[in-house]
Amino acid sequence: MTDIMDSPAVKAAVRSAAAGAGAGTGADPAVAGDARNTAAHGSSDPAQPSAHQPLRAAVVRAAELARAAEERARDKQHAKGKKTARERLDMLFDTGTFEEIGRFQGGNIAAGNAGAAVITGFGLVYGRKVAVYAQDFSVKGGTLGTAEGEKICRLMDMAIDLKVPIVAIVDSGGARIQEGVAALTQYGRIFRKTCEASGFVPQLSLILGPCAGGAVYCPALTDLIIMTRENSNMFVTGPDVVKAATGETISMADLGGGEVHNRVSGVAHYLGEDESDAIDYARTVLAYLPSNAESQPPVYAYAATRAERDTAKRLARIVPANERQPYDMLDVIRCIVDYGEFVQVQELFGASALVGFACIDGHPVGVVANQPNIRAGILDVDSSEKVARFVRLCDAFNLPVVTLVDVPGYKPGSDQEHAGIIRRGAKVIYAYANAQVPLVTVVLRKAFGGAYIVMGSKAIGADLNFAWPSSQIAVLGAAGAVNIIHRHDLAKAKAAGLDVEALRAKYIKEYETSTVNANLSLEIGQIDAMIDPEQTREVIVESLATLATKRRVKRTPKHHGNQPL
Repeated sequence: MTDIMDSPAVKAAVRSAAAGAGAGTGADPAVAGDARNTAAHGSSDPAQPSAHQPLRAAVVRAAELARAAEERARDKQHAKGKKTARERLDMLFDTGTFEEIGRFQGGNIAAGNAGAAVITGFGLVYGRKVAVYAQDFSVKGGTLGTAEGEKICRLMDMAIDLKVPIVAIVDSGGARIQEGVAALTQYGRIFRKTCEASGFVPQLSLILGPCAGGAVYCPALTDLIIMTRENSNMFVTGPDVVKAATGETISMADLGGGEVHNRVSGVAHYLGEDESDAIDYARTVLAYLPSNAESQPPVYAYAATRAERDTAKRLARIVPANERQPYDMLDVIRCIVDYGEFVQVQELFGASALVGFACIDGHPVGVVANQPNIRAGILDVDSSEKVARFVRLCDAFNLPVVTLVDVPGYKPGSDQEHAGIIRRGAKVIYAYANAQVPLVTVVLRKAFGGAYIVMGSKAIGADLNFAWPSSQIAVLGAAGAVNIIHRHDLAKAKAAGLDVEALRAKYIKEYETSTVNANLSLEIGQIDAMIDPEQTREVIVESLATLATKRRVKRTPKHHGNQPL
């Protein structure tokens, strides 16, 4: 294993120690240079001759503490199948780019205390600056006290001033009990800073260990939460408290593990196989987002090929003509986006809808789509919240939203009504109606009832809307509409002994011809054009180019709306 002194993170720590020692003793900057050189070569002899000045004993002591602390961290974390905080930082940032701030803040070098239970600093992710705070479980269980809170708040203030994303790596036992309300106060400060940064700079939380009690609300306020199958846990009250209060016996994983929060609660947005996978997902997401709300997303080189045209032709074969026959919307998305690359968000939650990041002609976009493979692509309480939150994320950070529609309506049933489908479905309306980024919508096969309106319709605020020739747009599907409109005719036919099903089929065909097709939407301007399936990508590219100069407009002087929560 590489000596810890060769780690970029520890070299940064030594630089910090050298700078602090120089400031405290009145030494010139050459001392720091000597410290870096000596530390990098593993020397710890204060009496060793130098080409400039003798190495300060305090600097050597700080370097020794840094090395010993990381060795202890490795022993503790690796035994649990976890990486150390500094190893995680090495995986998150481009090689050698992490610069730590406040390395020994909260520590006591003379007493052998290497610092607080959190590491803070800046590094590059794909060449762009990102702020990070990483809790160190090997130090006091990663608990948060005054020193840790001060470090995190200082980092967040700097990130807001510098207008760069913030990544939190969470692995903590929660508030430090010994510090009492002083520790809780720091959580309150972090909550407020997170809210201040919300919608201004992207905020990602990596849950790579325990996160319990009030601590869970730090990541809950951020844009994306990433967990792992093992070791990740989030809960307000732990298993022991649950058992004492309710008598229920439950494991940490079943109460608040990665699987639970990705599949059931929807708290998390990605389930990593391990820490490396989770951190790689965080890096990938950051590659699609701008550094802040005042910037545009990065643009990537893209060259169209013959393969792209061949892929476009596949679209007509993917979607069945029969509106009741399922298909995988992921196949459609991959035929439209660059290189077929689609980064899903909340893949395991609200699966009747798909949301995620992709590039179209080199430009990052957010993609929202119904998934006919899961419950026919219907909107329910979970998929509604999933879509709404993602559209809000895209709107906050200047990502155009491409919506692909194939939806039969809202899921019926008392369970949905009692779970708040009205309130939660309204969130989708609020998200689309308030979005001011470019909005392009394509109806692939069907769009019925209120679900048609909320899924990026022209009426709710979309800029450009298109439909495939076979698409059906109506208040109800043909079968449902006929059962209502012609119920008396069908009843009379049944009483007369006529073939009711043949008559129903006749009415359905007539309704499909006269009402369900997209002609009416075209005629009243709710659909801008009918396009062939193989034209879909080309039309989206052209539409986004047309809308590239769209800018935000504040139509009222209100402070903010009161969205359904």
